[in-house]
Amino acid sequence: MDNKFNFWFVVNWIFGILVFIDGLLNLFRGNDFGFGVFLIILSLIYFPFTNSYINSLFKKKLNLSVNYLFKIALAIFIIWATLAVGALAEGYYPGLWY
Repeated sequence: MDNKFNFWFVVNWIFGILVFIDGLLNLFRGNDFGFGVFLIILSLIYFPFTNSYINSLFKKKLNLSVNYLFKIALAIFIIWATLAVGALAEGYYPGLWY
């Protein structure tokens, strides 16, 4: 990536931070420790420093890379899973909705 900020760079950082925070909420306050760890691991895909490592690993082993279409599909899955079974959906944080 060159030295300029673009739209996807900012979206990746924001979404990665939000998913990481939601993973921490599920980890410490929610009733599902495993789901919190799962969200924290998935959030790492959206950070640029781990994204470059994952891309180089996939490129070396499988000769493919993690593109934006995969990240968008994964984001839809994360949002769906968080709103369906996460600590926010189960009412552990009622003050966050209003």
